[in-house]
Amino acid sequence: MEIDEPKSVNFHVDEAEDSFLQFVASAQSMLAAGESDTEKDLSKGPPWSWVCTQILATCKAYSSGVTSAILLSDLHQAWQEQSRAESSKGKLNYNITRNRRQKQNRSRLQNTVMIDSIYEKKFLPLEGVLEAIIVNIFLLPGTSCYMLCLGDSWSSKTIDLYLHQKFYDLVQPERGVLRNGREIRLTGCRLRNTTGSGQPRLLPTEHLVILLDEDQDDDLMLLGAQFCSDSFVSISLDAVKAGHGYCFFARVEKIGAIEVQGQSGRLKRRQIFITDNCGSSLEFIVWDEQILLSNLFSEGSWIALEKPFIAQDSDCGIGTSAGICLEYGSATRLYCVPYVYHEEEVILPSQNLTQLTRPLNISNCTTLECGFQGARTSQVLLRCDSQGSLDFSNFPFRLFVVDLRDKMSKFSLYGVVTFLGRTIDSSNSIFLLKIEDSTGSIIIKLNFNKEWSAGMICCGDTVFLSGLACYATSEGRLECSWHESNGDTSITNISQLPALLNSSCLHHISSLSSLSSQMNSTQVCRVLIERVELHQLNIELSHSHCGHSVNEEPDGLPICSFCLCVCDREVTPSFSFTVKLKDDSMELSAYCSGQSAAELLQVFPNEFCTWPEDEQAMYLYTIENDEFIVAICKNMCNNNNYQEAHNTNPDSSRTTWRITRALKCE
Repeated sequence: MEIDEPKSVNFHVDEAEDSFLQFVASAQSMLAAGESDTEKDLSKGPPWSWVCTQILATCKAYSSGVTSAILLSDLHQAWQEQSRAESSKGKLNYNITRNRRQKQNRSRLQNTVMIDSIYEKKFLPLEGVLEAIIVNIFLLPGTSCYMLCLGDSWSSKTIDLYLHQKFYDLVQPERGVLRNGREIRLTGCRLRNTTGSGQPRLLPTEHLVILLDEDQDDDLMLLGAQFCSDSFVSISLDAVKAGHGYCFFARVEKIGAIEVQGQSGRLKRRQIFITDNCGSSLEFIVWDEQILLSNLFSEGSWIALEKPFIAQDSDCGIGTSAGICLEYGSATRLYCVPYVYHEEEVILPSQNLTQLTRPLNISNCTTLECGFQGARTSQVLLRCDSQGSLDFSNFPFRLFVVDLRDKMSKFSLYGVVTFLGRTIDSSNSIFLLKIEDSTGSIIIKLNFNKEWSAGMICCGDTVFLSGLACYATSEGRLECSWHESNGDTSITNISQLPALLNSSCLHHISSLSSLSSQMNSTQVCRVLIERVELHQLNIELSHSHCGHSVNEEPDGLPICSFCLCVCDREVTPSFSFTVKLKDDSMELSAYCSGQSAAELLQVFPNEFCTWPEDEQAMYLYTIENDEFIVAICKNMCNNNNYQEAHNTNPDSSRTTWRITRALKCE
């Protein structure tokens, strides 16, 4: 299939001059140097996207500003903890553990908690997932209560679990399903902390899944004898009403988003789409606290459902072709054959810092070839999911638009927004964002859970997006998507990041004369502001969710010009005006609105509106020639339609600038 290559564009200012990118590159190099003998072998260190995500997380936590020492310290600690968790062998030396870890390439589930961390924090979140191995099974003295002594492959300690009575009949000393060496996953655990010298214990939880291995004779016999005789098409509602219990073996095709049901919005539901060996599909539905069970599976794995509750779809509020669905009932027990990730070898260059910002050329989905002649290469293995998509979350280097190909997942992009809008007749949760870097541009379809939740973003802003997926359409067009419901996804507007101006390590001061109409990156300048005339100052309503202006419809309802939703309870007054900036090199005009306008005027619109007109004019006169550090970018057009979004040559004739953040110099 032929895929249209993204058209390359040439910027007057190289992205290598981006101070934020330079700091990310130097931080990655520092961490890589601690992992290998040479600083150039960045494939041994943390991924570029991980470093960028960690830096932005720290910046959000310290909006008043951070130093390079704080950032590097936090990065070093986070990387050490992650490396220690991944490399630690723990104290468990069971052959079953060693063999399975070598044979099965399974990634850790989201929210996985190590046993050692439970002891350190004396806390276990309810949504925390334990991937544990049964070290020992015993009865509490003088009782009939079974206890499981659990360990994991990353911890040096073990912890005891009160086994839920639902699983008692599976405990047998020799041939039982629950026996020493068995792997289990559990969540929804509550921790019982004891006083004195007593050790903490886990209280009983029904949210437990038993892991099976098809290469083990006992597990294969269990699957064949109990779960392979029934199929979805064999379900009889009359037999169900008569009390017959079914057992199914099916593949997890998709785990849906959490939905809210009922007028009160308190009833939650999640659908797990599963397919049996005969190719028939059903929905396995979990409700409220049962939703925690969905954290124990991953797409592509196989689950064995023992006696699920079979309901008509009208009872659970969904419509299916089969007319029935499965639910987790009081007699239901779950087993799982985890998905074994295949890996593809990726060839990548041993680049130094100055080469980090240069794009790689990907010749196909599985091989990356560096454009540098004679560059030394090394290999890295990327996981390939059940759909054949490569997981780029651990790819060492930054990916550019020109590198994108079909079937790429969990990658990040850094660039400038050149379009922001939505498709015609789309829902309130689907938007289009066009991002451009030094190699080209691409449209990203943003899928939010309910409505726009990424804050204020405008064309010209520099953004970082993680958790992206890329695929080729039937027409051969390369498309990119982002889903808020997926784990480890984020959208960060770096141009409007509060810590940007307060952190000298993340920017350098540019002169106004160095700004160019061909430049698309956000710059930081130290400027004086000219007087703002009162008649040029507009105060309008803006939508608090997205920061865009609100228009009043003929019926009086306020409609967001961007979200196109009614927002009568989510509006706030906002300044907008054009101001003249000057420094020692030149003067220029820049547009300003929203938060940055309030920062320049040093007053909130609500307060300003209560003043008399002469007092307003006098106040504006007093701020003339005040000195500010401002983040400034191009004030691009935003043509809100689908066709303009796919135009790879946006109009760049406008040279008006826009202030995204402002900080008064004391």
